[in-house]
Amino acid sequence: MKINTNLKALGVAATMLTGFVLGGSATAFAEGEENKGHGGAYTSNTIIQFKQNDGEGSVTPPVDPTDPGNPDPVDPVDPTGPTKPGTPGPLSIDYASSLDFGTQDITSANKTYYAKAQKFGKRGDGPNYVQVSDTRGTDAGWSLQVKQDGQFKTETGKELAGAEITFKNAWVNTASESPIPSISKKTFSLKPEGNGVVEDIMTAKVGEGNGTYVLVFGEDQTAADSIELFVPGKTTKYAGEQYSTSLTWTLTDTPGKDAGSETEPETETQQ
Repeated sequence: MKINTNLKALGVAATMLTGFVLGGSATAFAEGEENKGHGGAYTSNTIIQFKQNDGEGSVTPPVDPTDPGNPDPVDPVDPTGPTKPGTPGPLSIDYASSLDFGTQDITSANKTYYAKAQKFGKRGDGPNYVQVSDTRGTDAGWSLQVKQDGQFKTETGKELAGAEITFKNAWVNTASESPIPSISKKTFSLKPEGNGVVEDIMTAKVGEGNGTYVLVFGEDQTAADSIELFVPGKTTKYAGEQYSTSLTWTLTDTPGKDAGSETEPETETQQ
């Protein structure tokens, strides 16, 4: 009798344990079925692509030469007439200052005259400058050149013999994070013989010059002292006649090279 009682008790315990185990499995299975299809994580993608803006109307406006990151337009004023628009396309000359050396007294002494500061419609006077933009997105580099299209002359053909323009205090400024053009001339003079001698004045090597760059002649404080016109005293000057010439600025897709560079540029990056 004692043995049978123990066996019955053992059977009951086994039955209870089995029930607990099966009950737990059933509960876990039920919870898994209930959560199936709810929650989880998924990854989506986001893309953008750029292309060159080759439209004829895609002209980059002039920027402030000493603060090129300023979004407000500065409206540079051309002292010789209406301001000319920049060249269109992804590699462009956006602006170049026209130079006014004023009205001077006739003298038989050698004289150096200075170009007036660049006037702006929405800020005080500032330095004269030339502005270029490269929005090709290729890191291919470029070169900027300038030449004087012959000697100063009057409308009647009288020439200001021996006159020479010299640019001084040149430095490169930009708001771009691309490496700046590494070759530029701080000082250069123009040779007007014939149809003018081409001067390489700012070049970007491969990997440089993406964005908008200005070659600035002086600061606000030295703007009126940074471009000179030397006229020999022996040169005949005629009263009442205006002498003039033009400068041709040329931007090419030829990248700069270290050979032949004279000085490293003074540069400043505006953030």
